[in-house]
Amino acid sequence: MKAPKYIFKTIVGSQAYGTNTDTSDVDYKGVFVQNPIEILTFHYKEQIEVSKDEMYFEVRRFLQLLQSANPTMLELLFMPKECVIIQEKEFDLIVTQRDKFLTKKCFQSFAGYASAQIKKAKGLDKKMNWEKQKVERKTPLHFCYVIEGVKSKPLLSEFSMEELKQAGLSHIQNGTGLYGMFLDKNNVFQFKGLINDDETSTSLRIDSIPIEWYTEYNNQPIIVWYNKNGYETHCKDYKEYQIWLETRNTQRYVDIEGHQQQIDGKNLLHCRRLLDMAKEIVTDYTVHVRRPNAQALLDIRKGKVNLESIILKAEEDLLEIEDLYKKSSLPEEVDWNLVNNILEEIRLMNY
Repeated sequence: MKAPKYIFKTIVGSQAYGTNTDTSDVDYKGVFVQNPIEILTFHYKEQIEVSKDEMYFEVRRFLQLLQSANPTMLELLFMPKECVIIQEKEFDLIVTQRDKFLTKKCFQSFAGYASAQIKKAKGLDKKMNWEKQKVERKTPLHFCYVIEGVKSKPLLSEFSMEELKQAGLSHIQNGTGLYGMFLDKNNVFQFKGLINDDETSTSLRIDSIPIEWYTEYNNQPIIVWYNKNGYETHCKDYKEYQIWLETRNTQRYVDIEGHQQQIDGKNLLHCRRLLDMAKEIVTDYTVHVRRPNAQALLDIRKGKVNLESIILKAEEDLLEIEDLYKKSSLPEEVDWNLVNNILEEIRLMNY
């Protein structure tokens, strides 16, 4: 197969915004033109992912994303010259028309991404905040409850581990998750305890309860409910957490540990950047990729400012920017004929 023709390649992300740190990766994005035979057959590719840090979009797909006001794609039309590595004449055709891709759709795309960053920043399920909750490996016993009338109490608050090691369980018919527990303090029946030897098992151990327990000892079982779904969820979360500990972005984790605000400053950096860019599109009719307030954005990332106040300001700005777009003279959407003509000309240049 003939290799694709790369018509644009640039450094993107924090390196382009000017918000990079010593530990920041260098990311690349670009655009390629696939050869005609592959376009007409099943070999057409919308994108090529060289690595997690380097990705290219086929020109047709790139133009489609531009029509939807995709923020990342729009940035490629306004990259600082020092970031651009390859720029061929085909890409120049698009750049000369770049202002035509700035439409009222930019509010939904830029502001939508900004809103999503707020939610991510405050996400209560962020694994970097789990550390504060002292995540520890639990057993099925942590999810068992003693039933007393219409109330329940944690099993481990009512009985010691030593007592539970000498206990036996029996299923209660037609009672999902309900068990009868029998305490054998003198270890007469040598029950095996409530937990299976297999640590991967999420089920409780069931014993055969001798008839003598009722006839000679006249004992009644203690009713126990086991929240199996809760334990299985814990196992899944714990496994994910261990994987995260091994693969986490150490610097990002250290940043949040340092400012102790339990809000991800990096998400809020992107939120502020996206809102500023959304406003500049409607007021300056351009996209400023290199951020003039890079240091202020880095202060947000590092948590050197009150992050809750950043969120409140962002929510206020969303309303202001929405109003600006409603009153603006920007077109509602990109002219389809313009995009089609650009694509046709690029295809003919490579036919």
